[in-house]
Amino acid sequence: MFLGTDIERPHHEGLEARIADAIAPTIEHMGYELVRVQVSGKERPVVQIMADRTDDAPFRVEDCEAISHAVGAVLDVEDPIKGEWTLEVSSAGIDRPLTRAKDWNRYAGHVASVELLVPQEGRKRLKGTALGADADTARLRLEDGTDMDIPRSNIRRAKLVLTDELIAATATPKQEN
Repeated sequence: MFLGTDIERPHHEGLEARIADAIAPTIEHMGYELVRVQVSGKERPVVQIMADRTDDAPFRVEDCEAISHAVGAVLDVEDPIKGEWTLEVSSAGIDRPLTRAKDWNRYAGHVASVELLVPQEGRKRLKGTALGADADTARLRLEDGTDMDIPRSNIRRAKLVLTDELIAATATPKQEN
């Protein structure tokens, strides 16, 4: 989904969608993009927020703190989870989830693992090289060399696989004095 701000938000469902819809405008206004909302646990749920900086600068602890304070305030008002819950804010990391077309395109050429909602060509788990994506379809070159178009609506989970190539490609250049 593209918004007037040209920020593509990841697709979420249920409680995670309600939380994402509530917090995304706030963090976008602060200069961040939402990468993923995940809620886990029953007794005391953990709400995990992953974000990127819109300026592509390295994500710092101070970014986590700023997002945590702002998102905590929004969620206290919206109250999507009854009872006690815990908030965790983090960067997407090197082996990040691929939740938006821009993630698939930015990391094209790197190895990704994909778990599907419904099997495609008899497979529910795939691994291969990300080839990019558009609004509807992600493309993956499987380990056997065949290319597969995957409807993004059928992706349960997709993430980069930690490889030496990915580490080298995402390494922050050392600053010289």
